[in-house]
Amino acid sequence: MKSIVKFWNKMSLVQQIIIGLIIGIILALLFPEQLSFIPFFGDLFVGALKAVAPVLVLFLVTSAIAQHKAGQKTNMKRIIVLYLLGTFLAGTVAVIASFIFKLELALPDASSSDVAPPGGIVEVMRNLLMSVVDNPINAIATANYIGILAAAVMLGLAIKHASDTTKTVIADLSDGVSQIVRWVIKFAPLGVMGLVFNAIASTGFSSLAQYGKIILLLVGTMLFVAFVMNPIIVFINIRKNPYPLVWRCIRESGLYAFFTRSSAANIPVNMSLCEKLGLDKDTYSISIPLGSTINMAGAAVTISVLTLATTNTLGVEVDLPTAILLCIVSAISACGASGVAGGSLLLVPLACSLFGISNDIAMQVVGIGFIIGVIQDSCETALNSSTDALFTATAEYAERRKQGIPY
Repeated sequence: MKSIVKFWNKMSLVQQIIIGLIIGIILALLFPEQLSFIPFFGDLFVGALKAVAPVLVLFLVTSAIAQHKAGQKTNMKRIIVLYLLGTFLAGTVAVIASFIFKLELALPDASSSDVAPPGGIVEVMRNLLMSVVDNPINAIATANYIGILAAAVMLGLAIKHASDTTKTVIADLSDGVSQIVRWVIKFAPLGVMGLVFNAIASTGFSSLAQYGKIILLLVGTMLFVAFVMNPIIVFINIRKNPYPLVWRCIRESGLYAFFTRSSAANIPVNMSLCEKLGLDKDTYSISIPLGSTINMAGAAVTISVLTLATTNTLGVEVDLPTAILLCIVSAISACGASGVAGGSLLLVPLACSLFGISNDIAMQVVGIGFIIGVIQDSCETALNSSTDALFTATAEYAERRKQGIPY
């Protein structure tokens, strides 16, 4: 037993996760009913990450703001530009792909009437602004990261001129929560085993077969964004081979996000990755939680692809100006309403309204989205979350290149 434990500890976390993934698949295929308790491990892992993430963000951002010195650069402006540019370009890629592969949907009679999409861009922005002024305690309890960020920034500014002892206490609390995160992440292989077991045992692959084409278009577009578009953006900024960085972010961040299907749960994972990459803590402690809210390339892809598949089904002609408008709307709405229950799928009716498509039909499309969500949402979250770390690293490496500092 000691030799097994020693061998296990020698392996990297990614290798351990892959083993957990393989075991989960095998057990789900062979004993889907006999081992029905295994999904509990996945729920426990995701629940632990979700529980610690809001507190981690609060203390990390507060500490970073409180101890920030005048004149110290954080690269936040470049990171925000990369976030917004990446989201817009992802929507544009999705629109082009939808024009090339004109897919149609078999719209079901069932609609997701139990959920309500936002009524327009004004409502999306109103929800965003109301999230900013949310009660800090409620923001932590409900994982409202816009509200948590706003509270942390204000608290950090308020104690910026406090005594060094106060700042040290905040920094120690931040380090303590970070250590808890490291402990939780050590259980990732067991959590991934439970998550993949649950996905295969409960859903299987047969129910997704009839929606194979739309899944292929969604996943194919997201893969193009991850392995072609994002590397081009990274190369333009750092002027060296981008793929080692791209692959590491996908391997160490995207893999977690694919199985947890939660940007909130992946915030601690991205924080840990940024630390391993040697990035400035003052920067990534703010950019990572911010990215989980506004860096939504995967959401923009989902909104654009499903909306244009609906127009193809109904025979609605889409001209170039309207297609460009769709890119803008999908990017803005994805950034502004990322915290709405149901994620990007509930933004499809908003985009469909650009083409005069009724809400009843649009909600049928949302219903299809929930059916394929086991694949679509996993890939979307993996793209969104891994890009948070990727663009944070890109911004800092670009600044180092500019100053002639090795990286």
